[in-house]
Amino acid sequence: MQLSTSSLKLALGLLALSSTANFAFAEDGVHKENKPSKATLEKFDANNDGQLNEEEKAKAKAAAKEKAKHTREENLAKYDTNKDGKLDEAEKVTKKTDEDAAREAKRAEKEAVKATREIDKK
Repeated sequence: MQLSTSSLKLALGLLALSSTANFAFAEDGVHKENKPSKATLEKFDANNDGQLNEEEKAKAKAAAKEKAKHTREENLAKYDTNKDGKLDEAEKVTKKTDEDAAREAKRAEKEAVKATREIDKK
């Protein structure tokens, strides 16, 4: 199955977006603070103290919001075939199919690299 470059970019963009989240809901519905990812710290920890202060968190959240907006615009440009400004169920299915294919291609690539390393060890 052949994937388009934009599908791969979309999948990678969504992965990057998910790595910038700093908060998550606990099972009881109360906000629980999580430690930021290494990538988030590298990008937003201006004072290099290993933590995000309120200003750095605000910048990270703003960047995540901007990335989400950009991703939404890309999704609409690619999948909103009827140009109504939102994805209907058929368009969502197409998007999900592309995302699943990109994920499968990435998994297959990792497996191929792993197999190559195993062969090289022998």
